[in-house]
Amino acid sequence: MILQLTVPNMACSACGETITKAVLAIDPAAQVQTDPKTKLVKIESQQSETAIKEAITAAGYTIA
Repeated sequence: MILQLTVPNMACSACGETITKAVLAIDPAAQVQTDPKTKLVKIESQQSETAIKEAITAAGYTIA
């Protein structure tokens, strides 16, 4: 499954790394691409969309 999420409060590459770590914590095989300029996060994962969103919000980020 491929997800594309907008994360409005992702401000820098460190934020992207934090989001990547949060997703990899629940799915170590996930492919994660973050772009702080566009606020987009692309995730290819076997986890459910709900689980991924919960991991990102638990890391302190909001999803639009």
